[in-house]
Amino acid sequence: MLEIVKESLLVLGRISTIVPLMLITAIFMGKRAIGELPIFDLLIILTLGSVVGADIADPSVNHIPTAVAIIALGLSQKLVAKLKISSRSFGRWITFKPTVVIQNGKFINENMEKIHYSIDNVLQMLREKDVFDIKEVQTAIVEANGELSILKHARHQTVTRQDMNIIPYSSDIALPIIIEGDISREVLSYFGVKAVWVRRQLVKNGVKDINDVFYASLNRELELHYTLKSEVEHTIPPVQH
Repeated sequence: MLEIVKESLLVLGRISTIVPLMLITAIFMGKRAIGELPIFDLLIILTLGSVVGADIADPSVNHIPTAVAIIALGLSQKLVAKLKISSRSFGRWITFKPTVVIQNGKFINENMEKIHYSIDNVLQMLREKDVFDIKEVQTAIVEANGELSILKHARHQTVTRQDMNIIPYSSDIALPIIIEGDISREVLSYFGVKAVWVRRQLVKNGVKDINDVFYASLNRELELHYTLKSEVEHTIPPVQH
């Protein structure tokens, strides 16, 4: 019993010293590292968690080396951050490259496969940016930190009442009616159309096989917007990082 109490007090003592040290290290690493979590910073944080967890959970682990490891990890993160600023080539080497996933209202299927993003992933990120119709997007880029940056077509960019002297109106939502060749029955029912109608619209635009459609959306005006699986976009901007 006495041994259990002794070990418990030891763990509490370690927590009281490690947590403040972790806090100081996190503040030293900077706001960017905690907020954006680039890949190297994520690895540092995961390593810190492992080191601290082992130290707290196992009283037999020497406490001083753990503190040294925390300080060393914080310093290494700071050093790498400075190297990334001083050397762009080094920064590009240890971070993800920004990837264009939508260009001129069309999904870039090849790029999405490279970064393992599904249609649902990108659609959710668009909705988080208050974009409910892909055709409004001129360019969408998945940044190195996983965030989605969007440039809307000029006609869909937000204007103020002062700019146009008009009262803004709400845009209609466009729902995904075809994803990788599969038609959504729920969306068909929502808009009151049939699968035959969708197929006819595709045929009118030269798409004979619905399985060739990577993504298609439909709005209240029954405007069908689609991206083909084999579609190639030749105007993707060369995004740098």
